[in-house]
Amino acid sequence: MEELFNEVKFDQQGLIAAVLQDVITGEVLMVGYMNQEALEKTVETGEAWFFSRSRQKLWHKGETSGHFQKVKEIKLDCDGDALLLKVESIGNQVCHTGNRSCFFRSYGSKQEDSNIPATLGEFKIINDLYRLILDRKANPKEGSYTCYLWDKGQDKMLKKVGEEAAEVIIGSKNNSKDEVVYETADLIYHLLVLLAWHRIKPREIMMELEKRNS
Repeated sequence: MEELFNEVKFDQQGLIAAVLQDVITGEVLMVGYMNQEALEKTVETGEAWFFSRSRQKLWHKGETSGHFQKVKEIKLDCDGDALLLKVESIGNQVCHTGNRSCFFRSYGSKQEDSNIPATLGEFKIINDLYRLILDRKANPKEGSYTCYLWDKGQDKMLKKVGEEAAEVIIGSKNNSKDEVVYETADLIYHLLVLLAWHRIKPREIMMELEKRNS
């Protein structure tokens, strides 16, 4: 990390812009500013710290909400005057407004007219569910079925995937659209638990599908 500190270029106020990006989904979560102390504490603790320009003080992201941002990687841009922090976001709220991301407003384009993959559109629920599954492992909750699967381990997960796949087959043989939809949702959930067990991100599956499509 010494090389990072040597190459960072703080502005005249002693600050550098820092962008937080979800390491799982690639979603941009927020932009803040760091001074040298905030960057040092970020590196030291493995969690995001910032400098508040309005309050003129250091602050630990999540200190009041509990939604801490665990830093997995720090990148420095080509000019050395901006940081990209890839984070594991605890909870589902980064923005003070209660939204997942500070960038929740969209202008000038419609999803259906865009060629951008809908990973954060139609597939947002997949990413959110996967994130919740990982959070249940890190922060167990009593009575949680997901925690039960984590506790039982891989064999139980595999058994449930097999059972839910069989239920999809039965629903299809019954020519019941409602059954197929319901059981497929169960199957996808259990597949996500299994992916989380292997630390395979949903976007890796999407990339494989995109590869096959092209």
